[in-house]
Amino acid sequence: MLFRNTINELIKILSKPRSYIGFGALTLLIGVILIAMKADGKNFISFVTASFEQTLSFNGDILNGNLMAFVILQMLIIHVPLLVALVTGDLISGEAAMGTLRMMGTKPISRSAILGSKFLAGAIYTFLLTLWMAFMAYGVGQWIFGSGDLIVLNNDGLVIVPADDITWRYLYGFGLAYLSLLAVAMMSICFSVFSDNSIGPIVSTMAVIILFTIIGSLDVPSFGNLQPFLLTTHMASWRSLFEMPVPINDIMNSIYILLVHIIGFGVIALWKFNNKDINT
Repeated sequence: MLFRNTINELIKILSKPRSYIGFGALTLLIGVILIAMKADGKNFISFVTASFEQTLSFNGDILNGNLMAFVILQMLIIHVPLLVALVTGDLISGEAAMGTLRMMGTKPISRSAILGSKFLAGAIYTFLLTLWMAFMAYGVGQWIFGSGDLIVLNNDGLVIVPADDITWRYLYGFGLAYLSLLAVAMMSICFSVFSDNSIGPIVSTMAVIILFTIIGSLDVPSFGNLQPFLLTTHMASWRSLFEMPVPINDIMNSIYILLVHIIGFGVIALWKFNNKDINT
């Protein structure tokens, strides 16, 4: 019953035009970035590496598909949550507004199973969106620019990752990106349980993301103890995979924090949904 209901939820998602906004937006944004970098990327790279050229000599093509995937993922990971929330924030509240949630309550399936199927459908949609981002950023980027060593600028200076040591990093990197987007999806579904309109959960999710981002970027002592536990702090944890050596403990800590957010939002949503009046 759970599997069948999950399929029905996926069909509902795919039948809504807003579900394709995310795929269209990613295609357009990444396409524009790739075209712009193809046309004028060498000047951009020269500007970034100008301060290092006095002491270092760069051989080979720095502008390659690996660099493009890194730049695109860094630019979009903060913006993709909106595309996720557009769909997942509507899974409960949208049906409550249309009255179909009341009809679902009459089916021979528990409320926990109903919400569980929506969780699974939202997780699958988020996975497909992340997979499309990976295809556009890494796959198309490799096709247009080719492969090569990746030069990453971090707080400690330049890190050069050999071309034959990159693929697995992106595999896990997009996996971490999916985990962070899944936490956003669970948060928007949780907000959706508390609302009877579609706009509220979407706006609330983005408001929380913006608030957490601001708190995480402010160098204020009173926020210091809070920042390590914020969802947005760990949305960029994928960058750690491109350090040498890879800080495994930091990455595992980010995974634990993201899982706590996912489980926490799920438990809150389940409690509220089981106590929600959907029969009136």
